[in-house]
Amino acid sequence: MTTPMNRMDSPADPVRVGLLGYGLAGSVFHAPLIATTPGLTLDTVVTSDPGRQEQARAAAGPGGGEVRTVATADELFAEPERIDLVVVATPNRTHVPLARRALEAGLPVVVDKPLAGTAAEARELARLADERGLLLVPFQNRRWDNDFLTLRSLLAEDRLGTVHRFESRFERWRPTPKGGWRESGDPEQIGGLLYDLGSHLVDQALTLFGPAASVYAEHDVRRAGAEADDDTFIAITHESGVRSHLWMSATAAQLGPRFRVLGSEAAYVKYGLDPQEAALRQGSRPAEGVRWGVEPESAWGRLGALEDTRPVPTLDGDYPAFYDAVALALREGTPPPVTAHEAAATLQVLETARSL
Repeated sequence: MTTPMNRMDSPADPVRVGLLGYGLAGSVFHAPLIATTPGLTLDTVVTSDPGRQEQARAAAGPGGGEVRTVATADELFAEPERIDLVVVATPNRTHVPLARRALEAGLPVVVDKPLAGTAAEARELARLADERGLLLVPFQNRRWDNDFLTLRSLLAEDRLGTVHRFESRFERWRPTPKGGWRESGDPEQIGGLLYDLGSHLVDQALTLFGPAASVYAEHDVRRAGAEADDDTFIAITHESGVRSHLWMSATAAQLGPRFRVLGSEAAYVKYGLDPQEAALRQGSRPAEGVRWGVEPESAWGRLGALEDTRPVPTLDGDYPAFYDAVALALREGTPPPVTAHEAAATLQVLETARSL
């Protein structure tokens, strides 16, 4: 792989970001994190919706100036020299063509999950990025969830012994479908929970326990009027011997544990979701000198066996670390926080699960 190109004239120049899309992903996750990352500036937002344009113009952050808004990707790519990094936060079906267009314009790119609809498409984008010497980074922000960071720390300290089984859930209670492309049954839309929440669950499992040797899956459409899978289970047997059981559901009237990890010496059980998404949705923003992603003691997980368990302080969540690492990779050529090849491995599992 060639070293990614550095488009900045000097280390003091801010990385100017063009953000494609200002729906949930763009407005709740990407824009706030970009605007609060030192060394990044949100320059342009692409959205044709007048209300979203008005919202985006206020998203630059302290000292960031006014955000330019344009209605189409054509307008953004008409001035490639104005932008140092493209972020694709548009509907899933557009991820590949827009990422390819950015790379062909000589621009590094961050792409919201899933990077592509297939592993082959992800690998092709990775090949193009490598040929151009450009950064291509899938946005797998839940590697910086507080519970995931805590579990990684416990594993690094060998607090569970040999792990046999990893159980992980993203469950919701949404008995009425919301509609839209995320719940569309059209395969071209790449909707459904398998590719939505499954992108996170599988990425976390592979990050913790390595490549998949085999995959089993169950996927169902449970709700009246629903078109895409809304109740899905994936079982992965890793080459390491660990078995991962992953649930994603919109039909869970009572929620199971977020994590249940069983080892030869102890188990770790954790309920509840990382607080960062809720905080971002409510308008909170990471700020220098202020703790972020903090969880109350009442939500800590427990480690141990049977009645002999004790609470484990949950590490603070750290979504800002993603764009910090992107900025560093652009400026200094350090490794990206997530690679396209890792995304392709996740997509291979999702493709296999969908085919079963």
